[in-house]
Amino acid sequence: MKILHRVFYGIAFLFLIYVLIINFVPDLVDRDSNKVVLSGPYEIDDETALAHQSIPFVTDLHCDVLLWDRDITDEEDFGHVDIPRMQRGNVALQAFTIVSKSPAGLNFQSNSADANDDITLLSIVQGRPVNTWFSLKERAIYQCEKLYKAAEDSGGEFRVITSVSDLRKFTTDRSNNPKLTAGYLGAEGAHILEANINNVQEMYDAGIRMMAPVHFFDNALGGSAHGVEKGGLTEFGKSVITKMEELNMIIDLAHASPNLIDDVMDMASKPLLVSHTGVKGTCDNIRNLSDEHIKRIARGGGLIGVAMFDTAVCGSSAKSTADAIKYVAELVGISHVGLGSDFDGSVTTHFDISGMALLTKELIGLGYSQPQINRIMGGNALQFLLNNLPKE
Repeated sequence: MKILHRVFYGIAFLFLIYVLIINFVPDLVDRDSNKVVLSGPYEIDDETALAHQSIPFVTDLHCDVLLWDRDITDEEDFGHVDIPRMQRGNVALQAFTIVSKSPAGLNFQSNSADANDDITLLSIVQGRPVNTWFSLKERAIYQCEKLYKAAEDSGGEFRVITSVSDLRKFTTDRSNNPKLTAGYLGAEGAHILEANINNVQEMYDAGIRMMAPVHFFDNALGGSAHGVEKGGLTEFGKSVITKMEELNMIIDLAHASPNLIDDVMDMASKPLLVSHTGVKGTCDNIRNLSDEHIKRIARGGGLIGVAMFDTAVCGSSAKSTADAIKYVAELVGISHVGLGSDFDGSVTTHFDISGMALLTKELIGLGYSQPQINRIMGGNALQFLLNNLPKE
């Protein structure tokens, strides 16, 4: 009997420790991972405030907040994105991208797919369902469900967009109520498919409408800019691209190796998107796009979302992002550039989402007109989505 008592108290003690961990550790990790250079509330001059509030549809193409243990219907004093701060930043539409795996010792140069996965530990300490602890597919489905739950809990102020029909209705409704916000689902790396082509349909059914073949490591589809081999598309990767195009899932080339970018562009029949990136013309590193790739993406009717953190734009201010936007616009035309912050992506961004007007201010300083700013800050992204999402 004494042994049973010891076992019981031992289990109870471990359970208490686990409860303490899931109540305190995730918050600390989140705060440490997702910082800002400038903290809000942001002081905006009257001219900039008027210009920013006049933008009809601010859109950001990348944020990873679903990875973290936050309720986006509540405003936080840390991290980058939640619905109240979207509303203050006049952000109509946010892409919510799913992170499912992150190799230990993550770096920009070379990461092995076999390295220990930090998201496994994060899932455990966050107290997420056990089926998400060791399945990339289940982690993706859980994050999709989390966004739909936020929509249910938002009191009608937030919607999940899955089709052109949804988006058109939302734009009409938002013109009458600027407090309305929306999001659509993307995936940062098709390793969520677990090398099963049938899972493309399952991810589509879960709500995902944009997917990148790779993230920070090579996978069954092909090579990452940050992987070991940095190769092109595999045969499985080609089959996934074909299936995505059949379903009108947007192909996101963020983090792809140059070889993989070339292979996707060689076979794609629809416009391509890069959700969050920098460009070598202003910040030459392994993850950023070359002039030739920018030109090829633009020729195909594609869109490039410029990021808002130092490693992508070689600077820690909104001006660094604005300069990269200007570079793309001057190289291929203003129609092919938008915003791709990487909010809540374990990076320090220039500001949180409520500070989007700081970027508007820099674009004004570069001489862009209000109609041009409207396109850069979201009009181009809106048109791309209207052209490329499923109709219904």
